[in-house]
Amino acid sequence: MTVRLDAGMFDPACPSSVVPFQIGDKWTGMVVLCLEHGPRRFGELRVPLRTVTPKVLTETLRAMERNGLITRTSYDENPPRVEYALTSLGRSLLTLIDAARSWTREHMSELLDARESYDSRLS
Repeated sequence: MTVRLDAGMFDPACPSSVVPFQIGDKWTGMVVLCLEHGPRRFGELRVPLRTVTPKVLTETLRAMERNGLITRTSYDENPPRVEYALTSLGRSLLTLIDAARSWTREHMSELLDARESYDSRLS
């Protein structure tokens, strides 16, 4: 199954963009979603994650590999090719991400109202 990762995968209006908690860091959950349907190369990850810098994406991938969430496979080709894939541990995060997205969709208006109220008190 080939799944195209397009630039609109993480639409700013997506409920997950306002979720009040994160798995790992800001980008880990999004990388997990990008790898949900199979291995991807660094450049393929950059398309849907267009706002992340290469340095931060590299740091995120290294941290995820260190934590056993992804594997990094390097192929002896010219030019060299590296692919990242979810491990079973990384794949287990999909359940948590789905739950967080569902919770956020259900409580989106309350969450945004609370933020607006809080911010207006600070002004």
